[in-house]
Amino acid sequence: MGRKRCVGADCSKMAAGCCGVKKQKLSGSPGSGGPGGVGAGSGVTGTGHCGTDLGIGSSTAATTTVAVGTVGRVNGLGGPGGNVNNCSSGSGGGGGGSSSSTAVLSPTPAGYNSSGLSPNLSPGSGSGSGVRKMVVSAEMCCFCFDVLYCHLYGYQPPRTPRFTNEPYPLFVTWKIGRDKRLRGCIGTFSAMNLHSGLREYTLTSALKDSRFPPMTRDELARLFCSVSLLTNFEDVGDYLDWEVGVHGIRIEFFNEKGSKRTATYLPEVAKEQGWDHIQTIDSLLRKGGYKAPITNDFRKTIKLTRYRSEKMTMAYAEYIAHRQHHHYQNGVGHPLPPYNHYS
Repeated sequence: MGRKRCVGADCSKMAAGCCGVKKQKLSGSPGSGGPGGVGAGSGVTGTGHCGTDLGIGSSTAATTTVAVGTVGRVNGLGGPGGNVNNCSSGSGGGGGGSSSSTAVLSPTPAGYNSSGLSPNLSPGSGSGSGVRKMVVSAEMCCFCFDVLYCHLYGYQPPRTPRFTNEPYPLFVTWKIGRDKRLRGCIGTFSAMNLHSGLREYTLTSALKDSRFPPMTRDELARLFCSVSLLTNFEDVGDYLDWEVGVHGIRIEFFNEKGSKRTATYLPEVAKEQGWDHIQTIDSLLRKGGYKAPITNDFRKTIKLTRYRSEKMTMAYAEYIAHRQHHHYQNGVGHPLPPYNHYS
């Protein structure tokens, strides 16, 4: 931890800013850096909570298929190196766009719908041609809450989760309160194994986003956690060749001093802010530190990469309900841990 945000030069490590324009601190140097639901994705059950001996149980496995876009690179993953802070203030990081989803499920616990998620949970959407299994899962959000809770209360880190450990570029976004104000959003464009990547960026986004003070225990009950896995990276020749609400974009450009800078917004940001293509590009240029007048000729010099994401969002209350449910469903013999969030 303790690593700086990287929005500027070529970065192979974490950067913050995917969601935000508040208190921008732009740097060209490389940087380093418990809500409910049922584990969906990869067809594997999920576990988790603090420590190694709590035995709170695992979630019901679910397999969800979702329409996604054509992969522009060999594996559709591992976009441009660099980690980014990717959310506009007041909006979170994660996937956007329209989707069609079907689910093939094992029996789900009472209170959960046919997609294996509680009524307030839904996977982030994608659109396009082709069908593949969705990887992001509610259990990933549960794991992020586990990691944050254990850190804030000084407990052992949570056990290794059972969801897939495949490598993906990823972002963890925190929002707070009924109006879901942005509270932290940091991720990486370098593909990371999900177990270690989510563990790292859970704490980095909660504690190291320079736009906000470190998160505290008192905020836990009002938090929402989103996990975004980035896919389908495509370099495009036209800076307008992307769809609002479907694609995230990452731009590279040279500032007034000739230094290369980068900036990104996750797929839902432009739509949530009500921006069109030009407004989004110009906002990203300002976020990346470009201070000169923005002309159409300059926009044409931008190198743009578009991508999609799979996103899952979960509220703290759902996380607690999920953990309690599986504690009792799995016949755990000992009482729930005497943590404040179970009282």
